[in-house]
Amino acid sequence: MVAARSGAPFSGARDMLVTFLGRMLRREPVSRPSCPPLRRGACETPMEALAWCHGRRGSRRSPRHHPPRCGRSAPPTSHGREPSMITIDRRRILLDGAPRLVLAGEIHYFRVPRAQWAARIAQLRAAGANTVASYIPWLWHELPDGTVDLTGATRDERDLGAFIDLCREAGLWFLARPGPFQMAELKNEGLPYRLYREHPEIVPRGWDGAPAPTPDVDLLAPAFLAETDRWYDAVMPVLAERLVTRGGPVLAVQLDNEIGMLSWVSNTPVLTDAALTQLRAWLPAHRTDAARTYPALTADDDAWARAVRSPEEAWAAPLRVDLARFARDRAARYVAHLRAAAEARGVTGVPFLINIHGTGGGSCETFPIGISQLEQSYSGIDGMLSGSDHYVGEMTLDTTTDLYVLNALQQAVHDDDQPLTSLEFEAGTGDYGDGLERLAEPSTADLKSRLFVAQGNRLLNYYLFAGGHNPPLEEPVGDGNDRIAITGERHGFAAPIGPEGQESPTYAPLGAAIGRLALHERHLARAVEELDDLALGLVLDSYATEHAHPGSAVMAEIVGDLRAHRGAGQRLALARSALLRGHRFDAVDLRTMRPRPDGSGRRVLMVATSRHLDAAVQRHLVAHLEAGGSLLLLGVLPERDLEGADCRILADALGAQAAPVRHDSGRFHPSVSWRSDPSLLGETRVPWFQELTASGDARPVLTTVDGETCGIDVRVGAGRAVLLAAGLPSRPGLLGHLLETLGAGRGLALHSSVPGVFATTTRDEDGGRILHVLNVTGYRPQVQIVLDGEEIALEPAPHTGYLLARGLDVGPARVLAANAELAGIGPDHLTFDVPAGPAARIVLETPRQVTADGPGARVAHEDGHVLVTADGPVRVHLGALV
Repeated sequence: MVAARSGAPFSGARDMLVTFLGRMLRREPVSRPSCPPLRRGACETPMEALAWCHGRRGSRRSPRHHPPRCGRSAPPTSHGREPSMITIDRRRILLDGAPRLVLAGEIHYFRVPRAQWAARIAQLRAAGANTVASYIPWLWHELPDGTVDLTGATRDERDLGAFIDLCREAGLWFLARPGPFQMAELKNEGLPYRLYREHPEIVPRGWDGAPAPTPDVDLLAPAFLAETDRWYDAVMPVLAERLVTRGGPVLAVQLDNEIGMLSWVSNTPVLTDAALTQLRAWLPAHRTDAARTYPALTADDDAWARAVRSPEEAWAAPLRVDLARFARDRAARYVAHLRAAAEARGVTGVPFLINIHGTGGGSCETFPIGISQLEQSYSGIDGMLSGSDHYVGEMTLDTTTDLYVLNALQQAVHDDDQPLTSLEFEAGTGDYGDGLERLAEPSTADLKSRLFVAQGNRLLNYYLFAGGHNPPLEEPVGDGNDRIAITGERHGFAAPIGPEGQESPTYAPLGAAIGRLALHERHLARAVEELDDLALGLVLDSYATEHAHPGSAVMAEIVGDLRAHRGAGQRLALARSALLRGHRFDAVDLRTMRPRPDGSGRRVLMVATSRHLDAAVQRHLVAHLEAGGSLLLLGVLPERDLEGADCRILADALGAQAAPVRHDSGRFHPSVSWRSDPSLLGETRVPWFQELTASGDARPVLTTVDGETCGIDVRVGAGRAVLLAAGLPSRPGLLGHLLETLGAGRGLALHSSVPGVFATTTRDEDGGRILHVLNVTGYRPQVQIVLDGEEIALEPAPHTGYLLARGLDVGPARVLAANAELAGIGPDHLTFDVPAGPAARIVLETPRQVTADGPGARVAHEDGHVLVTADGPVRVHLGALV
């Protein structure tokens, strides 16, 4: 997690403006509220659930197992439970062939007295979760003499194996996070102080040779890798003998944490002497003109170090690009080393996880920086999964769009098997500063959870589920508290379970949310979101912005342009406008665009454009147009590549020329309107615009009040593009008109009397379907949905989400349609919650006799189906065969 959260005691900043101390104080572990027991019909433990879960076993092709690799012999099974096989296949997590939702809560055993471990685990299980997650801090387990205690010899709370065994005894799985970095507000982000004393060469030097202001290290420094291997020597065997494949509870292992985050937030590239030597060798293989670009490449070490640490403007632009790509290559090599080290110590047959950082200031706008930094470490690699790490506060019009885009962009770099996961899923009061300054709405974690599973997340780790106390350091360092963490004695103030074990107001609501997900697990663990012929274009190069020399004007110009025009467009205008009309979309990595399977090239892409755009991406966009695809472009006309050189591949294809961007000021207040139909966009104030001129049959569509064209509609090859070069806000009517004109039809049309209702659908391999509806507002709007031609009228309650069955097999019945959510499933009954409207209406197909209990409950037969109506919640009884 990066930087400021609203309500935190210190102000936040984004990107490289975030200071290290402020980041850490704002980032106090997010408490994940706990939940009440699973609803009737759900499972008590993961192992019982394996027997209950009756989804399809196997798949159309061989799933991805995680076979042991070469290395040290694996420890024997020692826990008396049958070994399980975990596989990743078609974006599902399967345990012994059964698709599962992994619903975890983070409990830091090292912050909880051992005598209370069982109680905290019981609270998590009572909340309905099936997995315990925890960091395993190197800082905590290493003693001053360099030895490592993982057995509790020096302190009971260091007995890692005992804690994991308690999880197993409670019937829960365990998600291990052994670092070496943990963050979690720990001193040195979880690394022992000894490392910095004994190996000063691992401390990064950044711009102008300045040492890093954070506890960051050179991850590929030989000394650090050797010390990490030594830590893995101690911790990995404890995990290995407890893997699910050997009858234990450990079902996944996270490697390190938020890799690259410290370097990003401090604007400190890793430019140690060793890293510079590696860069010098790396460049010729990755840039054909390396010697010409960098005159000091063949000079002595001192000259080379000065050229990189304090670059001249002549090579500052290419250096920015090369350093970003070099850093990503190094991160991938580091992760590969950690994985190999874990496997050599017996950790095989389970997925390895990478935690992606990037949210800050209550926004996900910077989250793809983490994707950019780390995707080479996991994308398309067998046995690797990525997980999000997000802190945005309550669900609103803004944050709901933000999170939808986050999931779409994260999935864009996955392969066809890798599912989404969320390794730090914010859930708690939000009072991270312990100042009674925030109390999240009860619906917050519920609405977020519903959105994430609808978009295909198979693992949610509610962080931090239980608070605790930071024990003292073994050796005082005189830093004001001499404890293992910066938060003082108490930790996890915002957690559903507080530091002393007390339940916060968020515990019960989160439990209800987890229980409802568990009840629908059979569908949610294997369903996929149904999508329209529409995608958001991901330009990963636009997020390689974490480093820029503070004295370089050319770096500042390029980075500023990229930051201003990326993702879903300024103010999320592209994504929010589409979502509020019901469009369901994913994202496409524009570096690796592939033609549609049917070869039609008809997919509509929404792309935020900056002046600087990589030549290869420009070529891909033109090829998409020429093949019959469509583009909706929002931003400035691309005219340069990432190094600032002229690059007009896309502009020339559009036949467009652009004047300099004009921004508003105290004396200039630009406004624009839709030229042909002001009802689509009347005169609207914008912060900037760019005048365009176009040749050929390009048609002006957006103009300023002074008549300057800033939007064009043009045909290219068999395709069509619309470029809007102005800072437009969200306008669902206009954007929807353009999307439909460009060929992006809607399988789900959404209209709400109040903006703030979101809807999508999921379908499983048996044809089961759910309509997901989220009302993130405090109002009860009139909502009309047209789903595949069928009209659905709803009145969703404020701050409420619904999982509405649309052809879902539940025991001896099939729920063909319902405007109320299933709240309980029994062998002879179904319970439905308060309807999303004045009366419940449930259509069933079943061979059983049906009766119903509830206010105004009525049962009728209609068109060969059973119709149940009621004035509120209703229980449907399924009796004898008719």
